[in-house]
Amino acid sequence: MERNINKIGLVNLVVLLLVGAAAAFLAFHTKTLAGQTGLVFLGLGFLVAAVSYFQMRLEESERLEKMEFEELNKAKGSSSLFNVTDAELFPAQRAREQFEKFFVPGFTVLLFLLQAASAYWLWIWLVKVTPAPTQKTAVALALYGIFALVLFLIGKYSANRARLEGARILRPGASYLLLGSYVCFVVAGSLAAVQFEHSVVDLYVARVLAGIVALSAVETIVNLILEVYRPRLKGQAARLLYDSRLVGLMAQPEGLVTTAAQALDYQFGFKVSETWFYRFLERAISWIILLQVGLLWISTCVVFVSPGEQGLLERFGRPVTERGTLDPGLHFKLPWPIDQVYRARTREIQTFDIGFEHDPEKTNETTVLWTVPHYKTESNLLVATRSQSPAGNTNDAPPEKVAPVDLLTVSVPIQYQIKDLRAWAYNHNSTSNLLEKLTTREIVRYFVSVDLFEVMSSGRAKAAEELKKNIQTLADDQKLGVDIVLVGLQDIHPPVKVAKKFEEVNAARQENEATLRTAEGYAAKTLALAKGEAAKLVREAEAQAYRKVTDARARSARFAHQLAAFRAAPDVFVQREYLAALELGTTNSRKYVLATTNTQDVILLNLEDKLRPDLLDVPMPTGRR
Repeated sequence: MERNINKIGLVNLVVLLLVGAAAAFLAFHTKTLAGQTGLVFLGLGFLVAAVSYFQMRLEESERLEKMEFEELNKAKGSSSLFNVTDAELFPAQRAREQFEKFFVPGFTVLLFLLQAASAYWLWIWLVKVTPAPTQKTAVALALYGIFALVLFLIGKYSANRARLEGARILRPGASYLLLGSYVCFVVAGSLAAVQFEHSVVDLYVARVLAGIVALSAVETIVNLILEVYRPRLKGQAARLLYDSRLVGLMAQPEGLVTTAAQALDYQFGFKVSETWFYRFLERAISWIILLQVGLLWISTCVVFVSPGEQGLLERFGRPVTERGTLDPGLHFKLPWPIDQVYRARTREIQTFDIGFEHDPEKTNETTVLWTVPHYKTESNLLVATRSQSPAGNTNDAPPEKVAPVDLLTVSVPIQYQIKDLRAWAYNHNSTSNLLEKLTTREIVRYFVSVDLFEVMSSGRAKAAEELKKNIQTLADDQKLGVDIVLVGLQDIHPPVKVAKKFEEVNAARQENEATLRTAEGYAAKTLALAKGEAAKLVREAEAQAYRKVTDARARSARFAHQLAAFRAAPDVFVQREYLAALELGTTNSRKYVLATTNTQDVILLNLEDKLRPDLLDVPMPTGRR
């Protein structure tokens, strides 16, 4: 019996090794994500089967040792000849006890670390990886089916033998054999889905398997903690720490109640399975589960549409047009899978990005420099530019013409809102992808037709408005049922690798523009001054001409009047003219009027002009006599 168990354990170990190696080669050759994830179960199963087989060998050695001791006792007639301790008398038993006391807990801790590390690595890997096209899926599907069949037959046989007394040590390996069989079957199913061009199923299956690995790690550490506080009863065999109840339950789901009862019996130290509640539960469990499933199925007749959402009702996969669009609130329908409701957040502004991909490590950066990458990835667009003649020597050959285009890095966030849910859901298979592709095409087309410096400066707002209008027109033509809310042109700059040189060129261009504007201002100022001076001279000349003509006319009219006056009274006219000439001639002269009767006296007058008194002009006081 024991030798037969050892052979079964060895067969389990060899089968897990061979199937694991073949499955590893097949998984990496076909690039199936589910197959590569399933290798974790086969690898852990091989380790568990190896430790289980080693423990079988120790128990076999202990059994042979006891049989040999009993034969020696019968031959000698008494055991008093062996005055030694049990440790010296039964070294195989002591080795087995030491193995269970130290190695098994240590291996269980190692098993937990491997499960936790595998779950963590798989989750990180499956988040980043994208489903790649698998190769030779038909052959791989057939081979995985063979693996599943072999593992199931051997695992089922081992599981049945493990129920016999003294064969409990076969249970861990048998559980992993059956679980490996189910994993291979699931991988074959994912390959069948890939064969029908549903590659995403492979990724989803891989993530589910990674979640099961994480649950196994949690169960292992919980078993280790509970083992510390488990009551020890004399004569009760301890459960193998590396024997996972979760793996056993997944491998043999029909033993759910039995597995739960064994776990409770083992943990609490008394026969929970003999209580009236357990017996009632064992008899009525199928009806209870059926009732719960029925209530759950009936509950699918009630649908709640959350605020901000709208729903579409489908019956057997076809839209129910008479119900229209389901608004937020409570609705009733036929149970699943007859009727199904698909919800969408039609009141929510949705966003996708064109030309860049956000970097989580740089989300808090507020300063954007052209010379430093500020996104995870950035795309360059062709944009028109003013044609420039390259500088060169006039004696050289004519330079080649340079295409008037440049590269420009543009970040364009697009915001839209679903306005017609039925058109959004049924007019196209993947409306969001179609909208993104239409937007990308329109952005590429538009930037080819605009000037580089214009769109980077004053033409940005105009470009955003035109793009929004064009994208909305395309969406309406394709009947996407969306309303374009915003087309944002942000972070428009040259590629990072040439940004520094572009800044130098742009600085020189701005300096040239500043010099040109200064010259234009000086020219405008000079021209205005010249025009003003010319106008001044013209006006002065016109005024002088007018003044001379007017003066001449006045003189002519005055002469005519003087002539008439002279003819009327010649003496009076002459005397009057004389006095007028005297008055005019002495207007600015100093006049002295002398009223003397003695004409013989000579009068001396000092006609010198003094601006201030002289020192000699100060009168001196006279002395007293």
